[in-house]
Amino acid sequence: MSVLSGKKIILGVSGGIAAYKTASLVRLFIKAGAHVQVIMTPASKDFITPLTLSTLSKNPVYSSFYDDNDENAQWNNHVELGLWADLIVIAPATASTMSKMVNGNCDNLLIATYLSAKCPVYVAPAMDLDMYQHGSTKASFKALQEFGNHIIPAEKGELASGLSGEGRMAEPENIISFLEFDLLNKLPLKGKKILITAGPTYEAIDPVRFIGNHSSGKMGFDIANYSSKMGAEVILITGPTHLSVEDSAINLIKVVSAEQMFEACHKFYSQVDVAIAAAAVADYKPKNVANQKIKKCDDELSIELEKTKDILASMGKLKKNQFLIGFALETENEIENAKLKIEKKNLDLIVLNSLQDEGAGFGKPTNKITFIDKNFVVEPMELKTKEQVAADIINKIINHYNA
Repeated sequence: MSVLSGKKIILGVSGGIAAYKTASLVRLFIKAGAHVQVIMTPASKDFITPLTLSTLSKNPVYSSFYDDNDENAQWNNHVELGLWADLIVIAPATASTMSKMVNGNCDNLLIATYLSAKCPVYVAPAMDLDMYQHGSTKASFKALQEFGNHIIPAEKGELASGLSGEGRMAEPENIISFLEFDLLNKLPLKGKKILITAGPTYEAIDPVRFIGNHSSGKMGFDIANYSSKMGAEVILITGPTHLSVEDSAINLIKVVSAEQMFEACHKFYSQVDVAIAAAAVADYKPKNVANQKIKKCDDELSIELEKTKDILASMGKLKKNQFLIGFALETENEIENAKLKIEKKNLDLIVLNSLQDEGAGFGKPTNKITFIDKNFVVEPMELKTKEQVAADIINKIINHYNA
């Protein structure tokens, strides 16, 4: 999955012949999973039609503050547009547009949106050779970078004037690569490796029956998906579930039993920076598993159980530099039991769930948690979606490494 997936991108198109390339650029943004809003300068419409970019982006194209052909039209709010965007890409960026950006010459919707934006801005210049080398253009590059903008270097090749040299707007594929590389390397968990467990485990009674629980695995999968979005290399070990990962780069390992999950965790544990034990692992398993289906005969059936291996405790015992996070699902004496678990299993952080809280527990889209760290600092959280809880958990990891 591209780091651009889910990003809200404003593509600003200014008036140069390279504007024709923006059709391909929009298609690549959409293919990467981004949401695209195109803003065109009035001059850019001489080179490519708004209809083309509207069709490709699946959004109306804006080029003015209001539709002067509709006396009842609402204005196109540049402030809302600027705050909506996760990033702005201005391609092509002509010498005129860059000069307006530098000097705050706010005479069109694109410049007004740029001046209102709080997000990263990327500029892909396009102009003829001599214009690109002119001192005023170089001054614009310097000023734009001093303002915190990012320049996507122009490429060398044949220009519209017939000359050949530097000044061609970067090809759409290269713009995408530039953005992905730059964004990926700025993600807070870039270079970190995270092991996550998810879902239930099934402990066989016979070939068709098992001991299990109602865990859907959603919490662990949401943590894995958000970790990946933050740049981490993710290993997700999951028990039986119908869920799938959003990013094919996540190393998904499917297991069934607690023993299989134990073995998988210890295969990778020494290699990771963080381990998050979100799985609902069975505490007990049948001591003897029948080779054939047990026939229904007597009124009662006794199954002797034995403890499964404690995966979290074993990771706590082997912990060196790993940041280890556990989950606790309690029904009484929640805080006290969670604190005991932190000490017993050598955890850095525990995520406490209480079945007493409405909206928390298995099979629900929401969760209400309390964070307790190894210093017993207790931080209760509000009821949130599991996606939001996943973000809160990952932010704890980010803060740990930034401390």
